[in-house]
Amino acid sequence: QVQLVESGGGLVQAGGSLTLSCADSAHTFSNYAMAWFRQPPGKEREREFVAARSWNFGNTFYADSVRGRFTISRDNAKDTVYLQMSSLEPEDTGVYYCALERFGIAGRTWPEYDYWGQGTQVTVSS
Repeated sequence: QVQLVESGGGLVQAGGSLTLSCADSAHTFSNYAMAWFRQPPGKEREREFVAARSWNFGNTFYADSVRGRFTISRDNAKDTVYLQMSSLEPEDTGVYYCALERFGIAGRTWPEYDYWGQGTQVTVSS
């Protein structure tokens, strides 16, 4: 069974950097799509698209608000996907979730994804 485990969240000042990790403990899917979504403070029903990448089809997408500042990548040997975040802004604050789509089709909406991590908190102070 797929189990995604996230880490790397924390408190950082505006302008700083953080790298989030998402480990696929089941090592089940080799050609899948991974994405990062975030839940802003006070918006428990909302999951905002951040970035997605399909290692099956080789395409990558970013939200306009993070393009140029965030990078999604993968370490095959560790079955881990990363979200490198730089030039962080207070508006980037939220709970960040990684998600996996089994057929390698990267999408921008949360219902397209089959498995989710537990979330990791990122707080950017001004």
